Amino acid sequence: MKLARFVLFVCTCSSVLLSVFAEGECDSGDTDRNKSAALKLKLAAIASILVAGSIGVSLPFLGRVIQALSPEKDFFFIIKAFAAGVILATALVHILPDAFENLSSPCLNEIPWGKFPFSGFIAMLSAIGTLMVDSFATGYFNRTHFNQALLVKQGEEEHVGHVHMHTHGAHGHGSVLPSDGENALAGGSDLTRHRVISQVLELGIVVHSVIIGISLGASERPADIRPLVVALSFHQFFEGMGLGGCIVQAKFMSRAVATMALFFSLTTPLGIAVGIGISSVYNENSPTALIIEGIFNSAAAGILIYMALVDLLAADYMSQRLQTQGRLQIWVSLSLLLGAVCMSLLAIWA
Repeated sequence: MKLARFVLFVCTCSSVLLSVFAEGECDSGDTDRNKSAALKLKLAAIASILVAGSIGVSLPFLGRVIQALSPEKDFFFIIKAFAAGVILATALVHILPDAFENLSSPCLNEIPWGKFPFSGFIAMLSAIGTLMVDSFATGYFNRTHFNQALLVKQGEEEHVGHVHMHTHGAHGHGSVLPSDGENALAGGSDLTRHRVISQVLELGIVVHSVIIGISLGASERPADIRPLVVALSFHQFFEGMGLGGCIVQAKFMSRAVATMALFFSLTTPLGIAVGIGISSVYNENSPTALIIEGIFNSAAAGILIYMALVDLLAADYMSQRLQTQGRLQIWVSLSLLLGAVCMSLLAIWA
């Protein structure tokens, strides 16, 4: 999965960079360009987004110090629901409309781009593909570790059976006690599930982060950059909290945790840096740039919609813990709505 994320990052950057050599241009008619002012805002954006993302993804790891942030506490579910609302609103209110705008631009040929809703179609395929990857990856890891857990279970049953044979005369029964092998297998399955969720979620976040980072870095309009700095900082902070919560539940080794957190924190700032580097030749209204951004935005939206609804929200809402605590259900629902509404309102400025 680490290699897949790295390859995706390289391929995404390479694809966007190819757009600078796109044939044909479409004049947007913008005149409010100020290269020096825009550069200052971009540098501020790099610092702000890097700090916000780093703090957000790191907060869930403080559960060992701050007990309220521990995955065993109710407050963790509330914060996780808020972050899931932010991710869902990011996909539906920010990314998907941008994708529709990209792929329905008058700068593109009427056929085929004006005749078919490619953005929704690609988002649908992306969500279905994420479901398949989620299922196949979880199944693969479960099958890989199944035999080992089964051997543990059989060994424990043989041990318990042996003990009961010796104690049969004293207690008058030879039944086999419940084995910890089943619990170990179930626990391993849950751990595998959390690991797949965290990696697929990071994949969807990274796809969008690269695109939005390059778009911001290549822009020379301060009026567009200013609201994006605030919106993206907020976005990275709470997306980081959602991802960090998944990573905590996955119980990765320290090195893997640091790698995933660092990868998330640096992706958007690196995208902005790449955008700054190519801003002199990058034409965001060229047909190739619009198509590439539209496709990747659509794919990212599909991934994040699936992850937010299925892996982050449905798993918690259907859990025994929430089902047996009505008050916690209410707080989690309010937190979800608050996160979704707050992120949606940022569309006014972004």
